[in-house]
Amino acid sequence: MEVMIRGAVYHIDVKGEGRPVLFLHGFTGDSSAWGSIIHKLSQSVMCIAIDLPGHGKTVMPRNDLSRFSMKEVCRDLGFILEYLNVKSADVLGYSMGGRTALSFAAFYPDKVRKLILESASPGLESIVESEARKKQDDQLAQFILNEGIAAFVDRWENIPLFETQKNLDAEVQENLHAKRMQNKPEHLAASLQGMGTGRQPSWWGELNKIKHETLLITGEKDRKFCQIAKNMADQMPNAKKVEIPETGHAIHVEQPEKFGTIIEEFLESD
Repeated sequence: MEVMIRGAVYHIDVKGEGRPVLFLHGFTGDSSAWGSIIHKLSQSVMCIAIDLPGHGKTVMPRNDLSRFSMKEVCRDLGFILEYLNVKSADVLGYSMGGRTALSFAAFYPDKVRKLILESASPGLESIVESEARKKQDDQLAQFILNEGIAAFVDRWENIPLFETQKNLDAEVQENLHAKRMQNKPEHLAASLQGMGTGRQPSWWGELNKIKHETLLITGEKDRKFCQIAKNMADQMPNAKKVEIPETGHAIHVEQPEKFGTIIEEFLESD
């Protein structure tokens, strides 16, 4: 369905009935990235998958980069839940979507029941790191605009973070590639410049205030995010950390069955 929120048209897929679960995809993805997980979970819960700004079929107001900021995107998510008559939801986010899920819980704690953060971070700890990352994101955004989507996707698929995805079945890799190629350069650039890691609020100093029961899930081979998850778990009062063996950054892609089972068990637990 398409829903108008403050001048933006959000694409939302809703499947199943029961306790609501909000799904937030990663950079270059869209709501369809959760297909196999939603197929499994929608037997018992209401799955709400959203195309985040700059991605999929969601259309943002033209020439208003401020609407891509993390704070404004989280505000939109709150309105989307209200539109769907959802007072609070379990929120599952991957990578960029994980940063968004954590931010949403920080901005609107009463709208979140449980948190699932897959390969996610609370942002950067220092202003120096944030400024450096802003420059990197701006450079990447300019590369996308100058060189086009094909050149960007080729570069993106060959960064070390996604090395383990080269071991996936050829059909899975082809589907991932095709989805990434559907993105529009100006939209991805706006996402980077609006809600990139360097521009979002840093939640490191606020983690002890995130009281929600939280699952931090990472792939064993993604050492950077395993360490981030460990540091987060040390500071969050109700968080537990799970590492999936022989897996990289995108667990829901590399190990969908195992990922679905872990998520299902966490959502059903009291």
